[in-house]
Amino acid sequence: MLKITLKDESVIEVEEGKLIIEVAKSLSSSLAKKCAVAEFNGKLVDLKMPLTEDGKLDLVTFEDERAFEVINHSCAHLMAQAMNRLYPGTKFGVGPAIEEGFYYDFAIPEAITNEDLPKIEKEMQKIVKENLPIVHYMLSKADAKAKFASDKYKLELIDAIDDDMVGIYEQGEYTDVCRGPHVMSTGLIKNFKLLSVAGAYWRGDSKNDVLTRVYGTCWPTPEALAHHLEVLEDRKQRDHRKLGKDMQIFMFDDLVGRGLPMWLPNGFIVRRLLSDYIMDKEYDLGYQHVMTPSLGNVELYKTSGHWAHYKDDMFPAMELDDEAYVLRPMNCPHHMVMFRSKPHSYRDLPVRIAEIANDFRFEASGALTGIERTRAFSQNDSHIFCRPDQIAQEFKAVTKLILDVYKDFGFEKYRFRLSLRDKENTEKYFGNDELWEKSENELRNVLKELGVDYYEALGEAAFYGPKLDVQVRSAIGHDVTLSTIQLDYQLPERFELTYIDQNNQKVRPVVIHRAILGSMDRFIAFLLEETKGVLPVWLAPVQAMVIPVNNQFHLDYANEIVEMLRKKKIRVKMDDRDEKLGYKIREAQMKKIPYQLVIGDNEVKDGTITYRQYGKKEQVTVSKEEFLNMMVAFNEERK
Repeated sequence: MLKITLKDESVIEVEEGKLIIEVAKSLSSSLAKKCAVAEFNGKLVDLKMPLTEDGKLDLVTFEDERAFEVINHSCAHLMAQAMNRLYPGTKFGVGPAIEEGFYYDFAIPEAITNEDLPKIEKEMQKIVKENLPIVHYMLSKADAKAKFASDKYKLELIDAIDDDMVGIYEQGEYTDVCRGPHVMSTGLIKNFKLLSVAGAYWRGDSKNDVLTRVYGTCWPTPEALAHHLEVLEDRKQRDHRKLGKDMQIFMFDDLVGRGLPMWLPNGFIVRRLLSDYIMDKEYDLGYQHVMTPSLGNVELYKTSGHWAHYKDDMFPAMELDDEAYVLRPMNCPHHMVMFRSKPHSYRDLPVRIAEIANDFRFEASGALTGIERTRAFSQNDSHIFCRPDQIAQEFKAVTKLILDVYKDFGFEKYRFRLSLRDKENTEKYFGNDELWEKSENELRNVLKELGVDYYEALGEAAFYGPKLDVQVRSAIGHDVTLSTIQLDYQLPERFELTYIDQNNQKVRPVVIHRAILGSMDRFIAFLLEETKGVLPVWLAPVQAMVIPVNNQFHLDYANEIVEMLRKKKIRVKMDDRDEKLGYKIREAQMKKIPYQLVIGDNEVKDGTITYRQYGKKEQVTVSKEEFLNMMVAFNEERK
């Protein structure tokens, strides 16, 4: 007999070899029906697994978070079985569960599109009704290779398995190589939806075959599935790529180049206002703004170490007049040279150099995501050259600036990540262990002094030093780094930077790299998605739309309002088209213009303004001066 400890810490005795599902039924038949899998000694396992040792058993229901991955992995197999029936000759790659669902990669004899997904779903529902048992067994590598001899992808997966035995799962006529666990039968995974079709390189390598990837999602209840589909629909409406097109913020054209955004007039307004906003804050904190070229000599990047550690992410070098130049991926080397150009005393420090700089990185085409990830972007970048005794105060000041900016924009859902070197994989970093230990510990100490909650992430450091990243979850589910602070002892060494200390000796400064808005492009993408395009009034490309009810009687006064607002730098437009008033108001709302000003008889007679705010139905009538003062306050306060 085996001693099995249950979730409530009670201990039962069961016969060796008894299946977990049998144990569940003996405890509660209703509970057994709700179970998807079990956790035994800390590991998720099939309910059909026989117990062979003492241990702790926790029965995991379908609505338990731990079951989500299992449900979706099982649904990936369900979809694969449907594909096998519908498209004979299909070869099968991998079908893992992912954060919000699953996918499976196929080599299909014929091309499929999103229009084919309902047909696949219909076949999946047939298999659900068949309620086929899902059976697990083990085969030797030789037997497994014989079983999958016609599928080169499965053979490659089998070869990559370290063990001599291979896990197999079977449901009806469909068999797959898999570690599991899975639910007990196909009838238990009925709340699913296939979402999209895409292309994917086999095993993520661009040198391999391009397979067809089908994405889907599966949930424990119809209600949970319906809620998730509502979330996905909301994300579609929030996607900055859609909003950017609808609001005429930016555009792309393959003739210009993939990943190279062009900022339209509305988008340039937003960029300029954001630049002014952050530069004003920096100026008040003692930053000096500079401008450096977007090109750099290859020797500059060899000195900085980027050439050795970052070359693959840079555009190829251009040979000109016996020199090689590259489009810069970041700005720190230029700023190092700028600091080095004149002598500094310890009294001069800290020196805070800041720039809104254009940078270029050769991102893989598959990684390009609107303006969130591009090949040409602008950074709100800065480098602080300071003494060692100034590190804590400067680091605190930068952290406070980040928190102030996030407060201005109403950002609340963010986490601090301390990005550290991976000691097991040091070839991607330069510098010595002592400097790395010193800089990592200094960051930890500063964070403790600040009382900031953070988590650590190995392998996420810059190649020259550890950093504090601010991670946000975008409204459409992307994990994004918005701001970063990096501590660097390495580049001052490589560029031989010095200042004269109080003992009249040359010593090395420490450099703090920091970006508050980070990539301006990524920040705007995040902001569009966070606000669903309803930008703060001070940032809106068009702040007010003046709409005369009747051009014959109201146009002159409407023009007077437009002129009054423009003189105070309020971004205003007039809609004097020969259209119905309701149509013009609805169109201004669709364009997410903060204020629509309706000018009719009463407004002309009384010298007033009647406005409707975006997203509201009620109309408010105020004096011209009151409305003007309100709009000026929006722009001045930048809230």
